[in-house]
Amino acid sequence: MRAVIQRVTKASVTVGEEQISSIGRGICVLLGISVEDTQKDVDYMIRKILNLRIFEDDSGKHWSKSVMDKQYEVLCVSQFTLQCILKGNKPDYHMAMPSEQAEPFYNDFLQQMRKAYKPELIKDGKFGAYMQVQIQNDGPVTIELEPPASTADPKHLAKLEKQQQRKEKTRAKGPSESSREKSVPRSKDDPSASSGAEGDVSSEREP
Repeated sequence: MRAVIQRVTKASVTVGEEQISSIGRGICVLLGISVEDTQKDVDYMIRKILNLRIFEDDSGKHWSKSVMDKQYEVLCVSQFTLQCILKGNKPDYHMAMPSEQAEPFYNDFLQQMRKAYKPELIKDGKFGAYMQVQIQNDGPVTIELEPPASTADPKHLAKLEKQQQRKEKTRAKGPSESSREKSVPRSKDDPSASSGAEGDVSSEREP
């Protein structure tokens, strides 16, 4: 899961000619759901998003208050393109959760966020729709957020383990041709033997 969180003075979502959602002061969260995401990732992301201290307090001290502390609004927008992996110059989205699984996953994310905060202050776009998102970034302040590796899906851990095994197999194949050549001892008659200080065998033996 990957989120881009922006502190805003206002934000809105329009589908076609209809504005379907809008907020005033608060945060706009663009959320990309991965095929590897779990409930632990949801719990972590909701806790961090709602408690991220990106607002100032009443005395003007920066980075002191969260969106919940200030009772501001949250606009969530599902954005699978955050799971992009470039293949050359072409974006690839195979790491994004398929829409038939992502939609209920995203709806559950919203439901849990509303339970953790005030439901009336959590707004969202329209899943799967072509949206126009207007964001008036305040600052600008933009934070990227991902769950820690420890909450990763077992599939992801298995993938990392396979990568490590491939590295170990590569090392087990032994030294390269160039390193084997370096390890071969040179004879006394080899003209190159006296070309360097370390290999100058003849000069060491002569008075």
